[in-house]
Amino acid sequence: MKSTVEHLSPTRVRFNVEVPFDELKPNFDAAYKELAQQVRIPGFRPGKVPAKVLESRIGRAPVLDQVINDAVPSKYLEAVNSSEVRTLGRPEIQVTKIEDGDEVAFTAEVDVRPEITLPAFGELSVSVEDVEVTEDEVQEQLDELRARFGTLTGVERPAQHGDFVSIDLSATVDGQEVPEAQTSGLSYEIGSGQLVDGIDDALIGGNEGETHTFTTNLVAGEYAGRDAEVSVTLESVKERQLPEADDEFAQMASEFDTAEELLADLRERLGRVKRMQQGMEARDKILDVLLETTDVPLPEGVVESEVEARTEDAMQGFEGDDERFAEHLKSQDSSREQFDADTRSESEKAVRTQLILDTIADTEGVEVSDNELTERIIYQAQQFGVSPDQFVQHAQQSGQLGAIYADVRRSKALFSVVRQATVTDASDNALDLDALFGTESDESGEADEAAESGDNGEADGDSDQKSTAGSAAE
Repeated sequence: MKSTVEHLSPTRVRFNVEVPFDELKPNFDAAYKELAQQVRIPGFRPGKVPAKVLESRIGRAPVLDQVINDAVPSKYLEAVNSSEVRTLGRPEIQVTKIEDGDEVAFTAEVDVRPEITLPAFGELSVSVEDVEVTEDEVQEQLDELRARFGTLTGVERPAQHGDFVSIDLSATVDGQEVPEAQTSGLSYEIGSGQLVDGIDDALIGGNEGETHTFTTNLVAGEYAGRDAEVSVTLESVKERQLPEADDEFAQMASEFDTAEELLADLRERLGRVKRMQQGMEARDKILDVLLETTDVPLPEGVVESEVEARTEDAMQGFEGDDERFAEHLKSQDSSREQFDADTRSESEKAVRTQLILDTIADTEGVEVSDNELTERIIYQAQQFGVSPDQFVQHAQQSGQLGAIYADVRRSKALFSVVRQATVTDASDNALDLDALFGTESDESGEADEAAESGDNGEADGDSDQKSTAGSAAE
């Protein structure tokens, strides 16, 4: 096989491939075998028809078509593997010549990863917020912990913010009932934001047995993007009474003997959370600097694929109905034109980010261990509420395992840049990055997951204490 690479642009190449017929013998053998199973010829068992007899019956053309369809993709991959370019996305393949008995020629145009000149990582610098734990924040964490041990008591007064209510709901759109919005005896905390917009205003000040109506824009279901008339009936009102934050409470809610020790632990945990947030802020700012200072030619095909994927995700709840989607955007003070512009901008940034981090990973020799990949899979399985085995099975079926591996590798690549950069807080103190993320030798996938999600993973994993108080702070 002979192949050459023609560079059409910094992000696109054309492979010119010529394959002599003697290299296609395995493909001919496979084609004859498959076609012989499909053709019934008197005197021969299925699959046992000789090649010459088969061609005399069905002609040469179907055999050639089968061979070309099977051989071209594999020969394309062979050409890619023998080149020094890194392809992105699916190729556009065109067979240009078929000379029976001589050779097959085809071209394949495909996007490729461009050459990227990276800045000197040691010269990068960013500043992040100081770590400050206020007494109000500590009190908020304490109140959240007290709420876990609170009791609900019925009250004879109008409902107010923070009350727990039992409600019946119904909704109509243009006089048509919305089945998924019909429910009875639903428990809801006023102000939690777990239901539709406008329901808190309808409930606050209401008494048991009263029904109130309000208009809201539906964000999911058959009527997504449409205005609905919602009726809510208040069946009962309860308030949560919190226990006193004394030594007895500390002993009940944690492993500590005194309220003072409990407060000190909450304060320490909040500090750890904020330090991890500092690290995440450093990561995000370093990425912003890389995006601002690095020239990245964008492969148009890859960007278009990203735009299509994001658009499909956004329209999932509207069943492909452009009109309903436009109504939804209008309710959000937007338009389809603005959505398309924002989606393209976000897609271009996402592709630029991936290309930069992939280049860094190659430059820095970043590798992903089996343990790190497993930890990321477990983490994402928890996010989706499924078992790791179920998540892996779905990822394999959808071809997403490679993407998960790439995400972990990119996360590690970004952390490698953060470690080399200068990171100071607002008071001009240099951050101890090893204290934040651990040393490079013992860095685990958990830190990468925290970096990817922005969650405070360190607070969950770095303490031997497993108190309820600890989980409240985290």
